[in-house]
Amino acid sequence: MRRGPGGEASLRRRRGPARLWVALAALATGTIWLCSSSSVGLFGALYRVQDVDVNKLWRTAHSNGWRASSAPRTYWPPPPTESESSGYLRVRCNGGLNQQRSAICNAVVAARIMNATLVLPEIDTNSFWHDESGFVGIYDVPHFIKRLKYDVRIVMSIPEITANGKTKKLKAHQIRPPRDAPVSWYATVALEKMKKYGAVYLTPFSHRLAEDIDDPELQRLRCRVNYHALRFKPHIMKTSSEIVNKLRSEGHFMSIHLRFELDMLAFAGCIDIFTPHEQKILLKYRKEHFAEKLLIPGERRLIGKCPLTPEEVGLILRAMGFDNKTRIYLASGELFGGKRFMKPFKAMFPRLENHSTVGPGKLEENTQGLAGSAVDYMVCLLSDIFIPTYDGPSNFANNLMGHRMYYGFRTTITPNRKALAPIFIDRAQGRSTGFEQRIRQVMFNTHFGGPHKRIHPESFYTNSWPECFCQTNARNHADRCPPDNINDVLESQFQSEEEMEEARTTNQTDSTGQTEELMI
Repeated sequence: MRRGPGGEASLRRRRGPARLWVALAALATGTIWLCSSSSVGLFGALYRVQDVDVNKLWRTAHSNGWRASSAPRTYWPPPPTESESSGYLRVRCNGGLNQQRSAICNAVVAARIMNATLVLPEIDTNSFWHDESGFVGIYDVPHFIKRLKYDVRIVMSIPEITANGKTKKLKAHQIRPPRDAPVSWYATVALEKMKKYGAVYLTPFSHRLAEDIDDPELQRLRCRVNYHALRFKPHIMKTSSEIVNKLRSEGHFMSIHLRFELDMLAFAGCIDIFTPHEQKILLKYRKEHFAEKLLIPGERRLIGKCPLTPEEVGLILRAMGFDNKTRIYLASGELFGGKRFMKPFKAMFPRLENHSTVGPGKLEENTQGLAGSAVDYMVCLLSDIFIPTYDGPSNFANNLMGHRMYYGFRTTITPNRKALAPIFIDRAQGRSTGFEQRIRQVMFNTHFGGPHKRIHPESFYTNSWPECFCQTNARNHADRCPPDNINDVLESQFQSEEEMEEARTTNQTDSTGQTEELMI
């Protein structure tokens, strides 16, 4: 049983047996209340080392009766018809696969706010990935449009318009949105430009809509896009499924996202463990790609800003109780520093795989650029355990943690790098007494992917609880699950709106015809 700060000292001061029993009873009552109350976000009531059986981590985290649900809880009007639309919204999503994924979600929400028609989002694949597959090459477009038919109107491109007898394509007015722009910016500045020009083009469009939105229905729309509408193309899903089936044919498997890569190490400023030549490479990359800033490697490591090394990841797993038979899928780009950093990890955990070693024949032909990252994403999503080694600005790790929560609170083990840093520093300096026990104290002090309160700077895409979840036996009315037939309800509303629109059009036509007859 855990006591709050000073709890034990307070009990020692209360020498009388009666007072002691009263205090214990009150503490027990408070603990039960904390665990059972649906209004408190700390359901992960932290685990004690002696209570954790590492074999149980292969199961999903405790949900406390919560389940995923991004369906609207209130009346949700259908999107505007062509004649009702405020105009057309174009966006260009930049960055890696998951940064673009978040941007697509934001684009749909922005279109909803502006009552606009969304043009299929553009994704910048060439500059980062050096491929030109685009949205249509990565995602299932018909599925995307169909799943969002109750939310936004989506078209493949801006249509042509006819003016003065000439037909030409409507030109979108380009705007650079402010970073983390509030809902009000889209409802005023952007909307005003859209009504003036008929279409606007927002570029760049990464992190251009604030994550903290007061309207829970807009937040649930983000989840509908992210977890329901955005589905990879069939060949990517097939490849991912084949890999997962092969891995799981021999039992459980975990996935690890190793962010021990050139760009992230340079960004973090963690160069002290590398050779002088490697340090020059890191410093050169940092100077060319990131803003100038004085970073002291030792201090960065101490405050948890350095990605874990492969060896550190292995030591953590071994301390937690995972043995060398554990099957591990590695999702990562090219690791910086080569084989010497992977060698100790492989010695501890030899059953390592990636999409090249475990995938079906000719896999590489289908997993270049964004597609390869998409396969890694799906395998990590479906793995029994997922371990991100660096969740700082890593959109891949952050989005996966949120998706795994939504997918049924699948176990995620998130190393607290700041708490682990002094333990690894002590070991490097020869002070290794109690090393594994100290590691376990840190690693088992977590929620393992269960529902928990979102605290800044945790992203909404990392933790969409409680907006995109409901509780089966909720005491709080706001937490109750909506009807299972919510899509039928929305379909009925959608059809009713269409019928009303047809009736209005028919009435206008009849009225015009009667007027013409009267004039004749």
